[in-house]
Formats: sequence, structure tokens, C-alpha cells
Amino acid sequence: MTPGAESATRGSGFEGFQLSQMPVGDVSLRVRHGGSGPPLLLLHGYPETHVMWEQVAGELATQFTVVAPDLRGYGDSFKPATVPDHESYGKRAMAGDGIALMQQLGFDSFDVAGHDRGGRVAYRMALDHPEVVRRLTVMDVIPTGEVWARADARFALGYWHWPFLAQPDPVPETLIAHDPEFFFFDAEFGGVIRSFRPDAVADYARCARDPAVIHGICEDYRAGATCDRRLDDEDRAAGRKISSPTQILWSGRGALAAWYDTLAVWRDWADDVTGQALDCGHFLAEERPAETSAALRLFHGQGQDAAVPSRSP
Repeated sequence: MTPGAESATRGSGFEGFQLSQMPVGDVSLRVRHGGSGPPLLLLHGYPETHVMWEQVAGELATQFTVVAPDLRGYGDSFKPATVPDHESYGKRAMAGDGIALMQQLGFDSFDVAGHDRGGRVAYRMALDHPEVVRRLTVMDVIPTGEVWARADARFALGYWHWPFLAQPDPVPETLIAHDPEFFFFDAEFGGVIRSFRPDAVADYARCARDPAVIHGICEDYRAGATCDRRLDDEDRAAGRKISSPTQILWSGRGALAAWYDTLAVWRDWADDVTGQALDCGHFLAEERPAETSAALRLFHGQGQDAAVPSRSP
């Protein structure tokens, strides 16, 4: 049994998956994993938890060994101490958590798919550790450095939570704590999250009411405005690009479709880029689970028969 195992989840998209609280280095991550085949790490976005993958995980598990953790600072994963440069909540640290987790499960190389903040962790992992990431999917984001460099009036109104959450502690924490569910589910997303599966919404709401999670989310965005942006700018200046085959999926009804030539942006960051928009809003895996699952299976299944997962002894 995996260290820290609690139970196997039944009767949902995670049927047959094991739910664990796993010590990984100096942190502890809440993790679900199941299935068989080449390893696929799934990283969730804001303001959710790994439960966002519930409707696609079962289908993916017929083809892959699926691993879905809560990111540090989110859900029931560890909330590290804050440091002045916010690197304890930066994407490099989160990427390190993911690599250590997969190594603990026996995988030295693997595929990774990330949505929203998880997408930022995923592409940072691919930039920092090209020998680890076999194939990469990034969902509904462009690189953090690009977001800040292209910021304009549309960004200020549409992505207002970026500069708000990045304000110094305790400004956003204090304001959000008054009604965290309203802030995370209604003020930003117009209530769409409340229409998702009740068990998922209950998990998001429970976590959102935790002051440590609120602080962790704010630290994530403070890192995005500081150390994460700095790392992106350094990579661009040095000409470093993602070498892994990269799939970009994005919302056909959202900001990326309206504001950017999404594939063109990513082709400046990666050598081998394909992708498509899905006819939905920001939450692809929950709004279009069948299409999301199909895109992930097709892309990450390429070369699957020839791929032999590298396992630690």
C-alpha cells in the first residue's frame, strides 16, 4: 500500500483510485492515483483541487497510470512558510513536488497535463527538467511572463484577480475571508463552478473556507508576479524552449480565444506545438469532459507502445 494511504474511492470517476496523504520530500500532498500503463501526472488549477479531474480520470486510467495531487498551498496539501521572494509557492517548487511524487511512485519520466495554475507548473517542469517530461499538455493559459508583458486594459478588467491576489498580505486574505465562496465561485466565475458535480463543489468549498488555503492561493499569485515571471523572462532571454512535444488546449469562449493567437504564442516557447480550442468556458475538464479526455488520450497515447516508463529501483 502506498505510504499514507487512506482508502480507495468507489462510485465516482475516481473508482478504483487510491486516495493518499503522501509525504514527498519536506511536504505532504493529497494524491489520488490509479490505472495502469505509462504514467500521466494531472495538475489542477485555481481555485480548485485535484478533484477537477474526476470526470476524465477514469477514462484516462484505462490507458495510463494516472496521478492527481493537490498542489502545495491548495486543498489538503502542505502549506509551506512564506518567504520574502515567494519562491516557496513558485512554480519551480511546485514542479519539484510533482517530480518527487512521481519518483516516489516509481517513475523517473512521465507525461504531464496541467490546467490553469497547474499548466504553469507543468510547463515550468518541462523547461527545468526536459529529461523528465515526455509529453506536455497545457490547458487554457499562456506563459506567465507573456501575460504580464501583454497586460492591457482588457487584462486589467478581465484578469483583475491577478493583481488583486498578488497584493501584500494581509490585504486580499482579509477581504476574501469575509465570504470566500462568493469570491472564488461567483465574483470571478459567475457561479459556473456551482454547476459542477456536487462532490467536487463540496471539496472546493470546504478548502476555500480554510484561511491557510486562502493564503496559499494568494502566495501562488504573488509568486506569479515575482519569481515565476522572473524565471520566464530569464528563459526567454537565454533562448531556452520546451523540447517535449506540447499540446495546447484552450477555451473557445474565453480570454485566450479573444485576446491571443494562442498557438503562435506557445510556438515561441516550445519546439513542437499542436492544439485546439474546445467549445466551452475556462474549466475544460468539467465543462467538456469527453472532448478533454479524448484530446488527452490521443496526444499522450502517441508513441505509447514504444514508451517504456523509467522506474526507480
